[in-house]
Amino acid sequence: MRKIILALSAACLLLSLSNPAVARPSSPPPLYPGTTAARLAEQAPVHWVSVAQIEKSLLGRPPMSVGFDIDDTVLFSSPGFWRGKKTWSPESDEYLKNPAFWEQMNNGWDAFSIPKEVARALIAMHLKRGDNIWFITGRHFTKTETVTKTLQDAFLIPAVSMNPVIFIGGKGKRTKTPWIVQKQIKIYYGDADSDINAAREAGARGIRVLRASNSTQKPLPQAGDFGEEVIVNSEY
Repeated sequence: MRKIILALSAACLLLSLSNPAVARPSSPPPLYPGTTAARLAEQAPVHWVSVAQIEKSLLGRPPMSVGFDIDDTVLFSSPGFWRGKKTWSPESDEYLKNPAFWEQMNNGWDAFSIPKEVARALIAMHLKRGDNIWFITGRHFTKTETVTKTLQDAFLIPAVSMNPVIFIGGKGKRTKTPWIVQKQIKIYYGDADSDINAAREAGARGIRVLRASNSTQKPLPQAGDFGEEVIVNSEY
């Protein structure tokens, strides 16, 4: 009897070894996978520019109108959007259609928004040139707003150079192109593909500002995929 059991066990072992369908425990991924110099040096073919290079490209040109997107371009405003989502639609982005959210966002929640350093540098450069500055945002229009004052204070914009924020959200087709044309904007800065497209459709120079990786606005856009200029170190 013992010989029969041993023979059966041996047969089962041989069968399991020869059967490729039998699952084998997989090895865990390595804790330290390592890298190579080639991988570290790999860079996307993006047209990078600095604020200083943009300024140099404008030497000799008279003062002009320039435009900026707001969210993720001049302000890291994700804290307000995060609060809005948690308050009105934790499982979806329906809060973006809720007038109550925009009332809060446009009338005080930017107190939690962080001005981006790249915006400080850009706006200071354009003010020094005497350029006229416009802010055009996809936020929904509300009867009252404190965004204009928030931006003026955050970026030290003199009253004579400060224009009221233009809100285009909730007005049918959401495109900034007509406003860029109407205000004769020659350069428009934005983080989204729609910003670059709107600038180009209006015949303006669209320059990309990087969206911070921890922004609530996902997915992150592919900066430079239109061949546009992208500002270095502009995620903050």
